Amino acid sequence: MGGVTVGKTVERADLLAAAVVKAVQGTDAYAASVFLRSRDRRSVVLAATCGVPPSQLGGWRFIPVSSPIPIAVAYRSGRTIHLADADETVRRFPQLAVALPYAFGSCSVPVGTGDETFGALAIVWAAEPGTEGLPKAQRRHLRAAANRLGASLAALSARTGDPIECDPETVPVEIPAPSAPGVRVGLFDWDLVTDALTVDDEFCAIFGLEPGAFDGRAETLASRLHPGDRAAFRAAARAAAADGRITARRLRARESRGGGGARDGGGAGTGGDTGTGGDGDHGSEEYRTIELWGRVPEVVDDRARTHLVGAAVDARAGNAAVAAVERLRDGLFSLAPDGRVTYTNRSLEQLLGVRDEELLGQCLWDVLPWLSDPAIEYRHRSVMISQMPASFLACRPPDQWLAFSLHPDADGVTGRAVAVGRPPSADTAPAAPAAMAPPAAAPARLGVMYHVLQLGSALTEAVTASEVCDVVADQLLPAFGGQQLAIYVVREGTMHLLLHTGHHESFLDWLEGMPLHAQLPGTEALTSGVPLFIESQEDLSEGYPGIPVGEVSSWAYLPLIASSRPVGTCVLGFDEVHRFTAKDRSVLTALAGLIAQALERARLYDSEFALARGLQQALLPHRLPVLPDIHTTARYLPCTKGMDIGGDWYDVIPTGSGVSLVIGDVEGHSIPAAATMAQLRSAVRAFATIGHTPGEVLAGANHILMDLDPGLLASCCYVQFDPHTHRAHAVCAGHPPPLLRRPDGTTTVVHLEAGPLLGVDRSSEYPQTPIALPPGSVLALYTDGLVEERSTDIDVGIDRLRASLAHARADSLDELADRLLYDAGRSSYRADDIALLLTEYG
Repeated sequence: MGGVTVGKTVERADLLAAAVVKAVQGTDAYAASVFLRSRDRRSVVLAATCGVPPSQLGGWRFIPVSSPIPIAVAYRSGRTIHLADADETVRRFPQLAVALPYAFGSCSVPVGTGDETFGALAIVWAAEPGTEGLPKAQRRHLRAAANRLGASLAALSARTGDPIECDPETVPVEIPAPSAPGVRVGLFDWDLVTDALTVDDEFCAIFGLEPGAFDGRAETLASRLHPGDRAAFRAAARAAAADGRITARRLRARESRGGGGARDGGGAGTGGDTGTGGDGDHGSEEYRTIELWGRVPEVVDDRARTHLVGAAVDARAGNAAVAAVERLRDGLFSLAPDGRVTYTNRSLEQLLGVRDEELLGQCLWDVLPWLSDPAIEYRHRSVMISQMPASFLACRPPDQWLAFSLHPDADGVTGRAVAVGRPPSADTAPAAPAAMAPPAAAPARLGVMYHVLQLGSALTEAVTASEVCDVVADQLLPAFGGQQLAIYVVREGTMHLLLHTGHHESFLDWLEGMPLHAQLPGTEALTSGVPLFIESQEDLSEGYPGIPVGEVSSWAYLPLIASSRPVGTCVLGFDEVHRFTAKDRSVLTALAGLIAQALERARLYDSEFALARGLQQALLPHRLPVLPDIHTTARYLPCTKGMDIGGDWYDVIPTGSGVSLVIGDVEGHSIPAAATMAQLRSAVRAFATIGHTPGEVLAGANHILMDLDPGLLASCCYVQFDPHTHRAHAVCAGHPPPLLRRPDGTTTVVHLEAGPLLGVDRSSEYPQTPIALPPGSVLALYTDGLVEERSTDIDVGIDRLRASLAHARADSLDELADRLLYDAGRSSYRADDIALLLTEYG
């Protein structure tokens, strides 16, 4: 069964590889990537790349489906997301621009078939500001490639029964950028158990072998290598079996002799060695340098580590050209797309003070402490993504300054280093680190910075504690492959659950209500301020006997501390054993600080918001009076953003001649607006109670507002209803008109002779308008928040409310009020408060 599984895995890898190569070859792009949905559908996972290795993608291995990133938007919306240049990226996707602030354009298209989407395909190209982006014909080519991939994946899934998804542990398929003219790439499949090699003709040509005569033995291939490289060749195979990948190995292959099967035009020698004999006199042989790349296909069990697939690359750098480069005094080097050194000349070794054996296959910033600065890695990543040259200065201790320049193309970066004098800006710079002294702590890598930037950017938009929790769940679980997340906060010295997401309902139930001094992982991490990483159930039982382990296998306890105060603990849980790398630990530790600050800010907001809302509710009637033959109900909805108090109010005032219905709105959202609202409400109630006419009531309220001089205006609608005569008299001070639904269902706008807003002119008068209210009628008073929409005339909103009132079917006045507010209540954004007062007579 292992061979069958590997076969299916390789077949899917071939489909993905073909898609990314086709995407690059048919467009102006230099890189392409495919993301497929995860098993839990919470994220899309990198499945294949061409041109840009996963290490250059930083934190983009896992992208939450809900995130505002083009790949995620293309996946969930099914639309093409085309970004012509960096300026358009900043405008439309600022979070992407924060993480990748480079000059590039991108296009993301969904991958799927029919109504089902499996993932997304994206390409990247170098883009100067102001360019038009990808031509329409190339966008069609990209969509066609994505559609073909979707259809092929669906057919493979139907045939094998395997779901179309990508596990977070899956190793992405990595394909070098399509080769430039003069560069040869040969493919191989190496069975590490039988030592048998299956190769193509180009591979044979690169190694100087007859395609038809090659016996498929690894030993035969090794005989074509320089004797000094044969051990490295075998070591590469052993490393691949252990960790699933060969780092780029630079090997020396013997030049072909005679007219055999090799198609190499350079350096033909004499003799008849076909590559099947022994070493011979290698001192007189000529060798070319090749690079060997390879990886073990997606690992599903131990038997899957038996095949190594990869490529050999011959760039045809002739010996004469290499010799010329070696004679230069400038230091020259070549970097693979992921930053690993693939070539150095002797001058560079002298300038850097290291031998090429120490550099080859490594990144400069990993080998040399004085280059171990995220800014250096940033420069390399910038030139690879933008395909634009860059340069920088660096000081080799104690005081040798070097100028580095980087020149990119799709295959990698060519670099140059020269000695320069001490720059003037260095006179005030801090002293350089000691030559061989490693940094006190590992420098932050770009992947770490991505996660910090991404989460930090998302948290800036989170206002409430609930929103902070949603952001953390969306970002952390997909990024680290966890299945459980819980956030506990400290209240009155004990731990209380704020958020839990995941399929294990009882995850960490035992932490609820525990005091901070309890000897538990969640409390000890918080009180010590040190994250706690537990990689197995055995480790948990050993350190904390008696704690239920449940179905979770690994845990990360992150202390949330803000302003030196304990806020809570964030806990990630993993169903399978998870080994926390040094990078995992540094990233999670950095993110814990961001989460703590955001959560503390959000909890403060929630407290102040609750206080403001409580004060506002206290200023409104606690309950409406019960009156014979008259039924009233009211609703109030605060605006959704901000914690300021609004000035909307309503009231029902029994009088000697019937009842007075009032609704009003003081401009603004502030404490002064609420205070003014309370004073106006009291004034109107006082004037109504002593028997003033409607016009006199509003005139008196206007005088009081002018005397208070709060600098605020107010609108108001006042209706005095006499149930004995079935008539009412209404006055209006710049307020939206009432709506009247008659017993037969006819609903109209009650046009009143309106006066000016309260607080404009002390001499303002408010004329009365008579209204007939037959039994069975419903009168609706409301504030402008219910009918006003941005860029829409208020009359349109009033007519929409009129229609809703006319057609709403309800068994009670309360149900009718809820139906009228249904859309407003469900909205995630309300710019203004809403007050509604309904009155039914008879």
